[in-house]
Amino acid sequence: MDNQLIDAYGRSIEYLRLSVTDQCDLRCFYCMPKGFKDYQEPEHWLSFDEIERVMRIFGELGTKRIRLTGGEPLVRKQLPQLASRLAALPGIEDLSLSTNATRLSKHAVTLKQAGISRINVSLDTLKPERFTEITSGKLDKVLAGLMAAKAAGLYPIKINMVVMKGINDDEVEDIVAFCIEHGFTLRFIETMPVGDTGRNAADLFVDLKEIKQRLEQRFELVPGMMPGGGPARYSRVAGSDINIGFITPMSQHFCDTCNRVRLSVDGTLYMCLGQEHKFELRPLLRAGISDEELKTAIRHAINLKPERHEFNEKPEQVIRFMSMTGG
Repeated sequence: MDNQLIDAYGRSIEYLRLSVTDQCDLRCFYCMPKGFKDYQEPEHWLSFDEIERVMRIFGELGTKRIRLTGGEPLVRKQLPQLASRLAALPGIEDLSLSTNATRLSKHAVTLKQAGISRINVSLDTLKPERFTEITSGKLDKVLAGLMAAKAAGLYPIKINMVVMKGINDDEVEDIVAFCIEHGFTLRFIETMPVGDTGRNAADLFVDLKEIKQRLEQRFELVPGMMPGGGPARYSRVAGSDINIGFITPMSQHFCDTCNRVRLSVDGTLYMCLGQEHKFELRPLLRAGISDEELKTAIRHAINLKPERHEFNEKPEQVIRFMSMTGG
């Protein structure tokens, strides 16, 4: 068991979501307030050397999957260089990226060459004006990034849509048709009360069981499956290779199979999106901790992982923004 991370509830932690920045070039209203500028100063960010060291230790402890997140990870300078270093680490079998795709047209080829195997792209609407209302950004940049990723051979490309009542829930069929046209996987996500922004969007919640029932009236859905370490439950559109995932942290939580932790850009390990359990690695790294001591610290941190989130019972207890935790 020395090369495995097992939490107090017997779950094997083999998936780490690594935030490389808390900055973002969009302002999705359910994630980050408009005008928000209270970022971590760069000197508090983990350096590439520090990130590589921590990821190497996680790899030695059995972590197999790393997902680069933010904020928007492509805001971090020289990100493909970091990706190349992480892809070469022993034990790391899967290196992926979550992005809003606004900068993807410029970086898609180099990310593929660096070892990024697949990407997730946030896309809540196909309507330009609505996209601007939700994100304060421009849809055409995202679509250009998606097409560049497709041309570069990144696969699979997964579209993440947060379904919100009265905002974009009228577009779910259109998003499915868009993904069928372009060969993208689609994942619908329920809104979560993370930080004040997430709680303010609580009245926009849509139970994804209702969305699936709606889709079944237009598309024939059969059981599906996708590789990866995430929590989505998949169906496939019959007669196609397109899978549709449903991520349901609120209506049907998946805490008993949770296999992931998050490392923020400032070196804080977060054990759960819906709890405040955390462990700070940066002070230890900069105090000269040895590799064996670092392994001991990580094992201790994993034992802090709670049994489940409490989004429904205590939605007010998570005060940090999603962008500060890592997507």
